[in-house]
Amino acid sequence: MPSALLTPRAEPGHVLPALAGGVVLLLALPVFLVADWPLKGWVLAAVLYGVVHGLDFALARSRVGNGARVFGVFFKAIGLLVVLVAVAATDEALAVAAVLTYALAYTFELGLSLAAYYGKDPGR
Repeated sequence: MPSALLTPRAEPGHVLPALAGGVVLLLALPVFLVADWPLKGWVLAAVLYGVVHGLDFALARSRVGNGARVFGVFFKAIGLLVVLVAVAATDEALAVAAVLTYALAYTFELGLSLAAYYGKDPGR
């Protein structure tokens, strides 16, 4: 009998987890304002989150093959890292604020995606 964790399931939707990550970003804005953290860090995290999900949407709607989609996922990750490393080289506080904010939104999105995936009955 296969493990419940290893049993394939249908892929859940991506919209609700992405929107939930966006809500986390919106909730982080007042924290930045009250704590007097660099607002540019929040803006950078929000822009990067939007660009990454825009690329996800474009790749999902495109009629390209799986190889191009894999390259798109790779490009997304590398592009995100390049931007964050470049910002870290010039302004550490800005980079830390952006990384932590983006990571919080992404972690919330990932958690919802995993819950949606493993919450489904296998084989349906």
